[in-house]
Amino acid sequence: MFDHELFTYLESYLTEERKQRFLEVLQQRTKHITIAIEDVYQMHNTSAIIRSCDVFGVQEVHVVEDHFAKRLDKNIAMGAEKWVDVHHHKNTTDCLKQLKSEGYQIIATTPHNDSTLLPDFFPEKKSAIFFGTEKEGLSEAVMQQADGFLKIPMVGFSESLNVSVSAAIIIQDVAHKVRNSNLDWWLTEEEILEKRMDWTKKSIKHVKGIIKRYRGN
Repeated sequence: MFDHELFTYLESYLTEERKQRFLEVLQQRTKHITIAIEDVYQMHNTSAIIRSCDVFGVQEVHVVEDHFAKRLDKNIAMGAEKWVDVHHHKNTTDCLKQLKSEGYQIIATTPHNDSTLLPDFFPEKKSAIFFGTEKEGLSEAVMQQADGFLKIPMVGFSESLNVSVSAAIIIQDVAHKVRNSNLDWWLTEEEILEKRMDWTKKSIKHVKGIIKRYRGN
């Protein structure tokens, strides 16, 4: 159960500007789309994708760490991991199972000829957009369970983009379409309240000690 009294107490440690900023950002956050990153080898690419999610208002990211488990590169993420919910999965099967149980359709990014071009894609349903390894792309597990395929149209000699660049382009485009649609894309009031509590805690130094003293422990 949400502790409203504790929340009010902790908020007293924040400036009015900080509290207002949280509200403004959360009004633009969405879980209608989520991003899944499958075994991306270069740490800085995973971190950069998470940063793009924060910048463009996607609240949740799913990271599969089957082969290349490692810490986020905080120098690239620049604190974005504080504001975006990053869910870690040991394998692709678990990730797919969770996303499907939450009602997401699986969208695989691939240059395959049958892929929908980004300008033509609209996520009418909740969508989990998967990005794969730099060299090999997405696993066969994702490709077989995908409900749709997506690619960025290209007209130059180069036939591919760095995965973090591709992700930034797609996240910006899809998030913009969602926010300018009639879809029910907003976080619920309960979700907003929970994130305000989470972000407030992350903004206060020595918050565990403060909570302990507040509770008289």
